[in-house]
Formats: sequence, C-alpha cells, structure tokens
Amino acid sequence: MKTTTLAIAAALLLAACGQSNDTKAQDGVFAENRVVPGDAAGMKASFAPVVREAAPAVVNIAARGVQVVRDPFFGIPGQRQTGSVGSGVIVRPDGVVVTNYHVINGMQQIKVVLHDRREFDARVVLADERSDIAVLQLEGVRERLPTLNIDDREEQQVGDLVLAIGNPFGVGQTVTNGIISALNRTDTGISDSGSFIQTDAAINPGNSGGALVDMDGDLIGINTAIFSRSGSSSGVGFAVPAAAVRRVVDSAVGGATAVVRPWLGVKGEAVSSDVARSLGLDRPQGLVVTEVWPGGPGARAGLSEGDVITAIDGAEINDQGGLNFRVGTREPNDTVQVSVLRDGQTRTLEARVQPLPGSADTDSATVIRSGVLAGAQVLALNPALADSLGGDPFASGVIIGRVQRGAYAQRVGLQGGDVVLSVNGRGVTSVQQLENVGRGSELTINRRGRLISGRIG
Repeated sequence: MKTTTLAIAAALLLAACGQSNDTKAQDGVFAENRVVPGDAAGMKASFAPVVREAAPAVVNIAARGVQVVRDPFFGIPGQRQTGSVGSGVIVRPDGVVVTNYHVINGMQQIKVVLHDRREFDARVVLADERSDIAVLQLEGVRERLPTLNIDDREEQQVGDLVLAIGNPFGVGQTVTNGIISALNRTDTGISDSGSFIQTDAAINPGNSGGALVDMDGDLIGINTAIFSRSGSSSGVGFAVPAAAVRRVVDSAVGGATAVVRPWLGVKGEAVSSDVARSLGLDRPQGLVVTEVWPGGPGARAGLSEGDVITAIDGAEINDQGGLNFRVGTREPNDTVQVSVLRDGQTRTLEARVQPLPGSADTDSATVIRSGVLAGAQVLALNPALADSLGGDPFASGVIIGRVQRGAYAQRVGLQGGDVVLSVNGRGVTSVQQLENVGRGSELTINRRGRLISGRIG
C-alpha cells in the first residue's frame, strides 16, 4: 500500500448485505429503487455468487528489484535487494493485468500468481505514475484467462455495496465488504488530477492494485491508497475509478508507452462561500476561471477569466483536481461540453481538448557553462514539461534538473528541482537568460512551493 500517503478501511456493512436480484435493472445495473433488507432472510444473503465470478480474475503480485546504495561511512557504492507485494486484476483474456504503479516501480522481476495458484512472469507494458496505474503482460499465456469487466459508466452511488479483493499483508487472496463512502474525492493529497472512490471496505498493505467490484461483479476501481495513523485499515480508503483505469489500459493496448492526457487550458479556484453569495448561488459549487492559456482549447471555446465552470459533460466540477480528472479521461481531440455560469446566465460551450503544448522531453537540457550558475543543467518550462513533473502547466521559469558536483551552482546552494523565476527582478523564461549571471545578482527561485530570494555573493 502507499503507506506514505494513505491506508483504508474497516470491516463494516450492515443491513445492506442482502441486495435481492429484483433490485437490478434489466441491463445488470442497479435500479434506482435500491433497498435495504427488510427481514432476517435478507440479512443472511451472501456475497458468494459475486465472489465466485470476480475472484478468479484477481491476482497476487510479488516483485523484486535492486537498489544502488552507498556506504554511509566510506561512500562505497553497493546494492540492496528490494521487494514489493501487491495485487492486480486481469482485464484481458490474453493476460493483460492492471495494478498500481507503486507496486512495480523500480522492480526488475515481477511474478504474478493466479487464483488457481499458477505462476507467470510479467513485463511492464505501461507505467503511469500520475494515475498510479500500471499495465502488465503475463508471459507464456496459452489459454483464455478469467477477466473482470471494466465498468466505467460511473453509475455508482454513495451507499452502494462493494467488495475489495486483494492480497493484504501477502497472506493470500482475501475478500472484504463495505459501501461506497464518497465519490469524486479530489482533496486527498494523492494526486492533483485524481478523483477517487472512497470506501470503508477493509483494505490493508498488499491490497494495492486489487479490485473494487460492485454487486454486478464488475470492476469499478483499483484500490490504491489508505488513510491511517497506524498503517493498517482505519475505514478510509481510495480507489482509482474505472474511467481512469480504462484510459491507461486502452493506451497500453494501443501500443503507447505513455498516457497522453489532454487539457482544457484553464486554471481556476474553487468557489468559496463568499464567492457563491456574490454570484447569487445557493451553495458553493464550481470553479472560477482565473487564467486561460492563450490559444488553448478553453480560449478557442470562448472561456474567459471570471467564468464559473460548473460541469464537464454533465459531471459536477468543484475544484481544479476534478476538472483535470474529467478532461484527463478523454482522448486528445475529443469534444467536451463545458457548463459555464457567466453574468448570472448558464450556458454550454463546446471545447475540443488537446495535448498540452510543448515537449516533456528532458534530454534537451542545457548545461550552463559560465557565470555563477555554471554546472547547472537547466530546461525552460512549458506546459507539457511542467505537467509531466507534477507541477502547474501554467508555471513559467527555468527548472534545474541536475547540478554537477563541485560546480559553482552547487556552492551557491542551487538544487535539482529548483525553478529560477527571476534574475535581478526580471522574469526568466529562457535558458539564455541564465548564461553569464554574475556575482551580486539577485535570484528568486521556487523550491518545492517555497519562494526563496537572495543575492549571490
């Protein structure tokens, strides 16, 4: 599990255990007349039929890697064996498996154990850190394997029953039950472009990459993170929604080596209570547009500063993370319907979302050869690069990738990841502006969100 950020759930469930078959719509989706059990017979209903269908497609993952370390006293390089235990889900009968990025990150050998105890080696087809989703291909598959259907219709409701299937603590496949505690959780600190399903189904370390399934036995999410003070289940867990999972799987199966996420080219702030009152809204809802990228999809669609985006394709938007998620699950060049409140009137704009402009390639970085910044490897920020580094696509400046040991740039205290914003009060937008920077110059940098200004002696 992602113990640095999270930890999930406590066993619960109550009277909802006995969902009867007559509460399903004809197409297999829960009907609107969801009901709780009304008698003792309903309370005794079993999840076994759902588990029988879903469990064979959930696998255990054991991964090994080698980490380079240095002796703390003598500085002699060495190697240390690392390992990871997690879960995964077979989504295609030819052995395509979905798991979490953090389960396989940095690992060289991946072993997958099926429900029937067969073992396969696996290779990574696509690893997407942004969504914490990785796609594996099992080697040597000669028959059709059981799969879970990815249900990305987003018809779930808070209170719906769910099952979490995975490999907690490496003990073997385990099933826990619970409900959907919340939907569209974007303020979790897990990702700036994630919108998570929250559940109280018990999830523990080792469940990462496992399945969150509904009562139709469909995959509605990949269990990813837990909030916990102890490192074990505390009843608050998060799953990556099926829409994001499908986006990564489709990219991998289509031959892509990375997920290309489009953007709308707008930046905004969540509507506060004060803003809601000033706009005459009955509640705080929406995203106030504060910046529009010139010539971007939003600008071409007619969005402008001060607009309040309330929905994308009918899905409510309440913050930047929600907007990023909704747009990011679409394919580049798709058209989205943007619901906007402007001057007290609601209107719908059509925007064709596009890949972020610029290049995320870091191989073109330049090493500063002269001046007090000599030895710094630098690259001018653009939306694609900033986004790939987990930053703000609207950010400007020049980012420092690496600083050569013993170089002047290191002696003045610059570090990899610093973003140089200005020199002597002038904004920096190009690498050339950092050549021949002399002593006595005043630099302003952004270091992990903290602004630092100082004069170089």
